[in-house]
Amino acid sequence: MPESPGVVTLDKLVSLCKRRGFIFQNSEVYGGLGSSWDYGPIGVELKRNLKELWWKDNVYRRNDIVGLDAAILMHPKVWEASGHLEGFSDPMTECKQCNHRFRSDHLDASTTSCPDCGGELTEPRQFNLMFKTFIGPAEDTANTVFLRPETAQGMFVNFQNVLNSSRKKLPFGIAQIGKSFRNEITRGNFIFRTREFEQMEIEFFVRPGTDEEWHKWWSRNRFDWYTRFGIRVENLRMREHEKDELAHYAKATTDIEYQFPWGWGELEGIANRTDFDLRRHSTYSGEDLHYFDEESGSHLTPFIIEPSGGVDRAILTFLMDSYCEESVPTNSGKLETRVVLKLHPALAPVKAAILPLSRNESLVPLSKSVLESVQSTGKWNIEFDDAQSIGRRYRRCDEIGVPYCITVDFQSLEDNQVTIRDRDSMSQIRVPIESLPTLLSEKLDG
Repeated sequence: MPESPGVVTLDKLVSLCKRRGFIFQNSEVYGGLGSSWDYGPIGVELKRNLKELWWKDNVYRRNDIVGLDAAILMHPKVWEASGHLEGFSDPMTECKQCNHRFRSDHLDASTTSCPDCGGELTEPRQFNLMFKTFIGPAEDTANTVFLRPETAQGMFVNFQNVLNSSRKKLPFGIAQIGKSFRNEITRGNFIFRTREFEQMEIEFFVRPGTDEEWHKWWSRNRFDWYTRFGIRVENLRMREHEKDELAHYAKATTDIEYQFPWGWGELEGIANRTDFDLRRHSTYSGEDLHYFDEESGSHLTPFIIEPSGGVDRAILTFLMDSYCEESVPTNSGKLETRVVLKLHPALAPVKAAILPLSRNESLVPLSKSVLESVQSTGKWNIEFDDAQSIGRRYRRCDEIGVPYCITVDFQSLEDNQVTIRDRDSMSQIRVPIESLPTLLSEKLDG
């Protein structure tokens, strides 16, 4: 059948996400809060699946990485040691007329007026991106804390705790999935850049001298992870940072970039942070954050390789890359457009849908018994839908990426079999009801 992958626009995707319960505008009943989004009943399942896949591959399937869940609020000295208080800022300019703010490095060098209203722009000034709040009843400098702008520092300051309790040897890593907050000047492109976001990060500690090799290994590993779960290779690239764009802590950084509708954008960054973080926290805290190497009988400060990806950006990428529009024939012989999300089954928010052919008083009880037999495994998110025509229900399932639709028809009452429809090929096969859990397990867990 004619297929048009990659035709999705941002407007199409935002509309689909709202209509089908993936992502909603935050506080929409009050006009919305800019650059803030809520995950709906379908979106929250996609998000959970993504995080669980990442955790299984990077923690459960390895014996050299352990997990951590650090607090969002940290001691203010953490951000002094990390360099965030001094250098975590962007150049900002503001319109004197409409008060809209812009990153001056994102504007053309010749721009002197506001892109929105044409008003006069102020001179650029540095704007710190961290959200500030206060601990206790008094709002003064002594009680100032920050919402963390990254999850990494929680892993660095817990280096010795993790090392002592896990008894890991170099090389080893710490993995964490958690919320971060940045008071971004420029937001937009849906969930690509938001002020509140979730990160999936690994801090991988290695011996100095092996860092470049490990940096290359993690860059390739993370690139291959995205293609393994369905991102087309031609829509991805790896880009090395130039020296003048490296972060203050980085020896080298590789970005995995995706071809979004608006151009190439960062999906995940893999940084060689050297020993910067452990050295700084050792100096500022006075605590020993070294590693004792039993082989050499000496202390060393490990280098750190950091694969850091955004949950929200990954979701946006998987949604965009799986979106297809296909021309399919109707019963009357005419062609219609089928919108389908060809998500990898492991990511699909709903794994299967039980669909009685009609609301017949005999079909519905049998369909619900089929639903119970599949749900009893407790392994998958399964939907039941008996509203509207079977064709409309197929289309709804296609739009949320359901891999398999299971139809209970009148023949099922006689032969105790159901029809399984494959989302991508739309092919159908009859199978015994009693074999459904085993068959789905082979298709979804294999």
